[in-house]
Amino acid sequence: MPITPTEKIWMNGDLVAWDEARIHVLTHTLHYGMGVFEGIRAYETPNGPGIFRLTEHIERLFASAKIMGMDIPYTVDELVEATMLVVRESGLPSAYIRPIAYYGYGEMGLNTLPCSVDVSIACWPWGAYLGDDAVTKGVRMKISTWLRHDHNSMPPASKTTGNYVNSSLAKVEALKAGYDEAIMLNPQGLVSECTGENIFVSRGGVLLTPPSSAGALEGLTQDTVMTIAEDLGYECAVADMARSDLYLADEMFVCGTAAEVSAVNSVDDRELLCPGPATTAIAAEYARVVRGQVDRYKDWVELVA
Repeated sequence: MPITPTEKIWMNGDLVAWDEARIHVLTHTLHYGMGVFEGIRAYETPNGPGIFRLTEHIERLFASAKIMGMDIPYTVDELVEATMLVVRESGLPSAYIRPIAYYGYGEMGLNTLPCSVDVSIACWPWGAYLGDDAVTKGVRMKISTWLRHDHNSMPPASKTTGNYVNSSLAKVEALKAGYDEAIMLNPQGLVSECTGENIFVSRGGVLLTPPSSAGALEGLTQDTVMTIAEDLGYECAVADMARSDLYLADEMFVCGTAAEVSAVNSVDDRELLCPGPATTAIAAEYARVVRGQVDRYKDWVELVA
């Protein structure tokens, strides 16, 4: 999906013109993939742009950095304020936001210890990642031949730039085969996640989602969906799943900051009810929640002052 430029990008404490936000070709992370990032959304609310679960996203950025042994030279509060500034300066009523911390230019080689850590934050207008009609039409899924990382090779609990080579391989494989998205299994053959979304399956009246031990990132949207679902009266559980559990699902959807809540119409050409009643109800409530329209969840929406 093409990027529409905005006016400014925050880089190491300064607002830089979009076309001048450059890094050196010998930037360490460009060569070795050692960086951490987040995907965040701001939504239009009656009180201006509201960033959904902003502080928690920035806290997860720091958690990813800790796993990778990276020291971010800012506080959580400083990056929360910087994110607010970027969205405010953009003038956009809603936006997708990308903070990234990376090892900069000046040291080369696998040793990151001497490297500086740089931080940038950009935002731009961006529609639903899997399509604006994904919640009603659904998306076609394929089980990937590429396995999700093992915890002792590339820790999937960290939202690390290099981890997404794995996701890109799976995504392109699925697209070339005529599907919309890929589902990744872990080395033990259990369902992990999609290339950029968490998975929910309804079986026997229970909504199931894979655990982090299966290689799934602990998603903030996943947590949001479980909270909403339980408040709507659905029983939820975190549980291991085999690929056959996907084929036999009563209904299925995926979720993530970029994808929001998207229905699944088939897995490996096994058709599913789409959209199912749980998917429809949860997606509709999620759309209201992120826009600050549901009082019980208003604390999740951090207004751009």
